[in-house]
Amino acid sequence: MKFETLAIHAGQEPDPANGAVMTPIYQTSTYAQDGVGRPRQGYEYSRTQNPTRKALEECLAALEGGGYGLAFASGMAATDTVLRLVDADSHVLAGDDVYGGTFRLFDKVLRRYGLDFTFADTTDPESVAEALNPSTRLVWLETPTNPLLSITDIRAVAEMVHAHSNHPLLVVDNTFATPYLQRPLELGADIVVHSTTKYLGGHSDVVGGAVVVKERELYEKLAFLQNAAGAVPGPMDCFLVLRGIKTLPLRMDRHAANASALVAFLSGHPKVERTLYPFHPSHPQHKIASGQMINGGGMISFIMKAGRNAAVRVAESTKIFTLAESLGGVESLIEIPAAMTHLSTAGSQIAVDPGLVRLSVGLEHVDDLLADLEQALDKA
Repeated sequence: MKFETLAIHAGQEPDPANGAVMTPIYQTSTYAQDGVGRPRQGYEYSRTQNPTRKALEECLAALEGGGYGLAFASGMAATDTVLRLVDADSHVLAGDDVYGGTFRLFDKVLRRYGLDFTFADTTDPESVAEALNPSTRLVWLETPTNPLLSITDIRAVAEMVHAHSNHPLLVVDNTFATPYLQRPLELGADIVVHSTTKYLGGHSDVVGGAVVVKERELYEKLAFLQNAAGAVPGPMDCFLVLRGIKTLPLRMDRHAANASALVAFLSGHPKVERTLYPFHPSHPQHKIASGQMINGGGMISFIMKAGRNAAVRVAESTKIFTLAESLGGVESLIEIPAAMTHLSTAGSQIAVDPGLVRLSVGLEHVDDLLADLEQALDKA
């Protein structure tokens, strides 16, 4: 089936008991068993399995072209679980432009438990090759990155990583692109991670995360950790993400169309030093982005010539763009990463330019969004 069909039907057969078309919300913590140690259809306790969650996990696996999906209570819970696959003395290579929450988990939490992290420019294959060492067990990519929207050639890095003597796991955070725009497993990744809070949910009303893999052995290790640590979503959260996924292709096309128009406006604005968008010809990895993504998505970053104070004035002057963290909802959001989502990177090697503004472009009429940005920039 094509992606649009999978988004509506994968893992979501009508309920066999009564024919309900929408996946029921199985709001239960436990299940009656047919005998001692004989759970009915495998369901015994909702931390381990829940029918609503199972539907979401099967849908996510189908959309990413994977064999198995696992749902989590947040994107960070999914990230934390994946990092538990490697031993305490392992080296992890990550991009030097990762989400602030990811950096905080890696640098401020997991280092305390013996993991060693290197943050390198993953857009440059030579930098990746130089950063790999005999202890490397996992490579973590974001592409596009948050917030600089840098692009890594997943296929090229996958070939390099898998040729390494340790055969490290290659993990791709696919939150910004979604499986509609980019499918990392098909490009050589071992694991795909999502914050389902963002585009997959799509309506700013749920927090969740996901992991998708191809291999059964890897899935079983992650499923054990998912159950053992227990950071799972509730059935209502799973239902909301499933509902959001049904319109994902339509939304992503509209996000990208609106974003493209805003990029054209921002790129020529006298107060903007630089506009960052993967499908704009000025982007340094434009060719790679065009080769592994369907369109540029709905995220834009731009840097103000006058720096931090001008960026703050823009962010605080918009009327339609809401000043808020997160992204990927139907409504447009604006933020200053250095002071908000990426504050944890302050003073580090991956600190964000304080004059950078990040936009999550929503589904409003593009003329209204353009007018809002124009009046906000006039005040900067």
